[in-house]
Order: sequence, then structure tokens, then C-alpha cells
Amino acid sequence: MARAAKKETAVSLETVLWNCRVALRGVGSTEKNRDAVIALVFLKFAGDKFEKRRAELLEQYGDIPAFLEKASFYNAVNVFYLKETARWSYIVKHASANDIAVIIDQAMADIEESNPPLKGTLPLNLFASIGADKSKIKDLIDNVNLIDEKRFQEEDLIGRVYEYFLQAYAAAGTKEEGEFYTPACVVKLIAEMIEPFSGVVYDPCCGSGGMFVQSLKFVDRHQGNRQKVSIIGQESVAETWRLCKMNLAIRGIAHNLGDKNDSTFTNDLHKDKKVDFIMANPPFNLKNWRKEDELTDDPRFTGFSVMPPVANANYAWILHMLSKLDVSHGVAGFLLANGALNADSDEYTLRKEILEKDRVEAIIVLPRDMFYTTDISVTLWIINMNKKAGTVNGRQLRDRTHEILFMDLRRWDENIEEIVIDKGKKKKKTVLDDTQIAKIKDVYNGWQSVDRGLYTDVPEYCRSVKLFNSDLTAEEKELLKEGKIATIESENYSLIPSKYIEFIDHDLEIDYSSEMARIQSEMKAVLADEKLSQSMLEEAFRGIGYGID
Repeated sequence: MARAAKKETAVSLETVLWNCRVALRGVGSTEKNRDAVIALVFLKFAGDKFEKRRAELLEQYGDIPAFLEKASFYNAVNVFYLKETARWSYIVKHASANDIAVIIDQAMADIEESNPPLKGTLPLNLFASIGADKSKIKDLIDNVNLIDEKRFQEEDLIGRVYEYFLQAYAAAGTKEEGEFYTPACVVKLIAEMIEPFSGVVYDPCCGSGGMFVQSLKFVDRHQGNRQKVSIIGQESVAETWRLCKMNLAIRGIAHNLGDKNDSTFTNDLHKDKKVDFIMANPPFNLKNWRKEDELTDDPRFTGFSVMPPVANANYAWILHMLSKLDVSHGVAGFLLANGALNADSDEYTLRKEILEKDRVEAIIVLPRDMFYTTDISVTLWIINMNKKAGTVNGRQLRDRTHEILFMDLRRWDENIEEIVIDKGKKKKKTVLDDTQIAKIKDVYNGWQSVDRGLYTDVPEYCRSVKLFNSDLTAEEKELLKEGKIATIESENYSLIPSKYIEFIDHDLEIDYSSEMARIQSEMKAVLADEKLSQSMLEEAFRGIGYGID
């Protein structure tokens, strides 16, 4: 009897991606392994795109080198031209070669040479330096080769793969290594809040480019036109700057990140540039961002009575972003550590002056434990240069002058995402799902709307707060005197949501008689299990102030 043919076992995309990470385990640093895996994935996707375009040219013009090997014929449709030795098929063919590390490094150099926009983007001489033997590199190549659109029919396979590696290596790395990645759900929330449909989108500390990716995904979700959006940014860390350029380039996203990595503060690569939108996640509580006598006459900071302190860059980031926004309509959504909401000394002075200029539109405290670099709760700030009535994206907005929306999401901790960071080790993080993001956006849009029926204050969730005491009605001023409401001014310009959002004392909801009966019953059962005498049982209850029947 003939044997049945062995059925091929389907391998999940997650398994393939995990095996890519495992291939270099125990070889180099987390950072070098990350760059090696992502660079090889870049070669794979670039190679796939090249071969697809080459097949189109072959069908259109025939086997004519003048057409098949002309770089402009590829670049015109956002495909990188690849020399034969830089093509993925060549890498796979030579995967077992003794000098495979050198072959890959040369492929990286050749791609940069053939495609000037990629200059300085790809890691050069990386594979020869990580110390992996040829069997490990071949294992990595074999696994990357499995990442194929025909095998895994996903609409955005490139994005899916890059997102996986950026997230996974952020979770596995150190605090510093994790700063290149902001959780995708948080970035999606920012995009939904500020709605970057058209204009210039800027990130002064762009990390691996997640803000840019999500801004264009927002446009796609709402059937907008990508051609109306321009991307500019800056990143200080060389390796992360390269990661960002690779991330954007392989997705076909045009961008301007300057010709090198550099500090936004000490060398602004987009000096005097005004932008329509800012999306950012600056390093939390960055220290020593300037020298004591540095930047004191910089126009970004001269419009305020004090300089941001050297010991903490939180307000330096805010002032920098304010200086970049178009004065008539610019909007920013950015993250800061919660300490910025109520910091004292010079930061208090800066916060008061920013509030008096009426630039803050919303303060949203996010759930705890969402980030890979810290487990603290952080705040999403929405800055709007124009809070007057008007029409934005088809929505009729009311005049929100001297008003701020506060939202507190710290109780939203029911959605947990588990990331495998190593064999047997997992990291759990809180995430916001699409339904929650839509709910936050609805509250914000309802608060902005001329239809006052679309928004109402909700205890322990959201509240609209006036800026100055003078903004209150006569009735509200009485409530202020009674301590039943507050203004930003009455709370000494603090931006801590709990100072404004109504608190409910849930202890008042407890039925103490039934609760104590329950406790006594449980204690009786526990003590009975210990075979204690009735006298010991009575003594135990007297000790907590209750008798027993």
C-alpha cells in the first residue's frame, strides 16, 4: 500500500519572525542583532520589489539591458535599483558561502551607491563585525526568505514585519535602546486626534519613524491623498536615524530627515521651517540637553521670561514645537512624562506663560505600563495655535478660547498585549484597541463641536475647564468659592487632571453590614479549618472589634 504524501506544515508569520531573531541569539549585542535582522529584511523586500518591476520591464521592452538596467526606470515607480550582487536572489544563492558576511555588507554598499537617497541609511560593514559564523547567517537568510507575500497574504506585509521587529527589539533592549519605538496604538491615537490630512508633518525626535508611518496610515484609513502630506523630521542617534530612513524607504514614504543625525536643540536641521502638524514622543526628562550658557539667545526660547532648565528638557521640547507650528492653524500631539503637568520653579513659570498664551487644548493621561522604557503613566498633550470657531475637516468647531479638555485614562488597563522577548521570557504591556481610540476621539471631537449636546463632563473620565477665574459666569464663580469647581488659574496653573475631574468616593457605595458579614463568615471558615476552639474564635473577633452570634 502506498504511503500517503506528507502534508506540509504551515508555519505562521510570527514563528518565522521569531526564528529570525533566534538565528543570531548569543552572537552580538541586542542593538547590532536588531540592525542586522532589519537590514536583511530590507534587502529581501527591496529585492522583491526590484524583481517585480524588472518582470514588468521585461514584458514591456524585452530583454534589452538599456531598459532592464536603467535605474531611473525603477526609481520612477519608487523602486530601488539593485546591481546583480545586491539582489536578494544573489544573497540566497550564496547563503552557504564562507564569505557570506562580506557579500551582504557589499550588497548594502552597492545599494547605497546606486540609490543616492539611501546614502548613510544602510548599516555598512555590519555583518562582518557581529562575529556570527556562516551557519548562523545562513539560518537568518533562510528564515527571512520565508517572509513572502504569496505565503503570507497580508495587505501590508512590509509594515507588519517592520512593526514586529521594532516592537520586539524595543521590548528586549535596555531603556536607551527602547527609546526608538513608541507603541503603535499610542501613535495611532495621536494621529486620530490631530488629523494630519494634508500639509507638513514634523517630528523633532523621530526615532524609527512610527509617527510618520501612522500619519499616512491615518490618511489611508480616511480615504485621503498621501500626496498632500510632506514628512520632515530629525533624530540625534545615528543608528536610530538609519532605522527610520530604512523604515520609511522600504514603505515608499518620501521624507526629509536631514543629511545626518543631529541634536534638534543644538543643530536644528529644519531651522525657520513652519509646519502644520507635529507628532512626537521626546525622551522623557532628558538631562543636560544644553550647556548652561548655550542657546540663551535662540529665538525658540526668547519669547519667554526664563530658559528651560538644563536638568530637564521637557519644556524645551514644548517651546521648540511651539516655535515650529504655523501660527494660524498648527496642531501638535506629543507625549511627556507626567511630572511636566505640575513641575515647579522655572518650569512652573514656563507652563504659566504657555497657558496664558492659550496654546494648550487637551491634556490626556494615558494608562500605566504602555511603554517599553518605563511603566509609568504618561500624558498626551494637544497644542492648538487656533482655538477659535471654524470648520476643520468638515466639522463645525466652537470657540474654545480659554478652555482645556482633561481626560484621565489610567483606569483603562483591561487590554494586555504579551510580547515574547526571549525564550521563556515575556513582557506584558497595556494597549488601547481601536474601539477605545475611537471613544477618546469622539469625546475630544464632541467637546470641540458647536453642538453642545455631543459632550458632557463625566466623573473620573473627562472635564472641560476654564482657564481664568474671569472666564466664569456669576453662577460658576459661586461654585468656585464653594470649591465645587476649579479653573486653571485657581489651581495655580497645574495641569494635573485629578485637580479638575470629579472624583467619586466608591467607599460610599459599599454595604458595610453585608461586607462585614462576608468577612466574618470567611474568617470562621479559615479558623475552623485550623481546628481552633470556640473561645479562640471569639477572641479573634474581639480583637478586630466585632462579636459573634
